[in-house]
Amino acid sequence: MNGITAILAALHDGEYKLAGQLLDLVQRHPAETEVHHVARYLARWSYASGDRIRAMGSRYGLPDAERPSHPSDRARHTAASVPEGQDIGLVLLRELSEVHLAAARNSLYWDMLTQAAQANRDDRLLELASACQPYTRRQMRWTHTVLKELSPQLLTGVSSAWCS
Repeated sequence: MNGITAILAALHDGEYKLAGQLLDLVQRHPAETEVHHVARYLARWSYASGDRIRAMGSRYGLPDAERPSHPSDRARHTAASVPEGQDIGLVLLRELSEVHLAAARNSLYWDMLTQAAQANRDDRLLELASACQPYTRRQMRWTHTVLKELSPQLLTGVSSAWCS
């Protein structure tokens, strides 16, 4: 497996995992209206990027991977429930942080793919990265904004442990 194939594989997995994390936010935090609606929308972007990688992956030696299947909404809701005794606000902040870091990792991989595409004069890879990376950057901006907005109210006076 060459370097480009490795980055494509990491992006393929990373985009689908990010979509799953966003959908988990939707299920775990239905009372947070913005999170509920925007995260569902942002998950579609990651699915679309993963699908684009999958569609052209064989050209670059990416194993023929299928789009990961996800449990039904009911099963996801049960699996994604907040553990008893944990502060829901802290869980939300931690999960938003994890989503942000996953999007940041994907963004770095898109940067690396862009640089490799330019070095190899590969217009197909460059078009893929140019089309998909802006979505990842928007996902990062959204999570960062929501974290900044929610942190003051959720962290003030909370006595639960952050990393429980």
